[in-house]
Amino acid sequence: MTAAANQDDEQRPEELEDTDDSTDFFRAIGKQLKLLRERAGLTQNQTGVLLGYSEDLISSLERGRRVVQKEFLTSADVKLDAGGMLTVIQDDVEQAKAKAKVRRHPAFFRGYVRLEPLAVELHEYSNHHIPGLLQTEEHARALYAMRKPLLAEQTIEDRVMARIARQDLLDRWPAPELSWIIEEAVLRRPIGGRAVHAGQLAKLLAVGRKRNIELQVMPLDRPEHSGMGGPFVLLTPKGKPRLGYIEIQNLSHLITDPEEVRILAAQYGSLRAQALTPPESLALIEKMLGEL
Repeated sequence: MTAAANQDDEQRPEELEDTDDSTDFFRAIGKQLKLLRERAGLTQNQTGVLLGYSEDLISSLERGRRVVQKEFLTSADVKLDAGGMLTVIQDDVEQAKAKAKVRRHPAFFRGYVRLEPLAVELHEYSNHHIPGLLQTEEHARALYAMRKPLLAEQTIEDRVMARIARQDLLDRWPAPELSWIIEEAVLRRPIGGRAVHAGQLAKLLAVGRKRNIELQVMPLDRPEHSGMGGPFVLLTPKGKPRLGYIEIQNLSHLITDPEEVRILAAQYGSLRAQALTPPESLALIEKMLGEL
């Protein structure tokens, strides 16, 4: 992959929903970018080369469909001779992005997703699907595409980008303490087909090797299982008490009662003891990947 392509991946802008209140703001920025580009006598392709982005991304920016990081605004301001027009709005863009990140998610999920970026600890037991923080873009897209009733194509893309944007947590520093326990059956279900599934297993291997992350598999042959009550998340936001989160069929519940949270934490501890160890789990995932 070329350096330009790598930069494109690293600075990939975030997709916006038409229903978001910030949409008009981002469309206004897009019009400014288009005006600056045309004043410089550049095509969208030439602008993308100049700034290290693809032509498609420049087009999306000009239509107000995507927003980017501060680094893009700084670079575009200089290279398009904007005279400070773009750098002066950086803080406004960041505030609008923060609001848009939440609003791109389904309404039932927004209470939790506001807290997730604050996590110093996150532990999750999953019995039905690969957790969103661990999904590849292709896996997430396949999941949303098969939803019933069907989602609009733009909604699918909005939800996929929103899910992938959450994964900044995996690389944040200081690094939070993260762990997942995933049922073996989940890892054997080839969502999206063989190629997508192979990519998903490869990502799990990469994530599971991070120093701050422990990934465990609950094998199918365990005669005892402490998670029969269903999936859940334990989240500790910085400076705040630990809480629990459960979700099923577009219904969700944040658990703040200390006793209920304690019970979930005890269940999670038991699940960790019953599951394969992290090294054993990675070995099993690697074996599954080799069998595809």
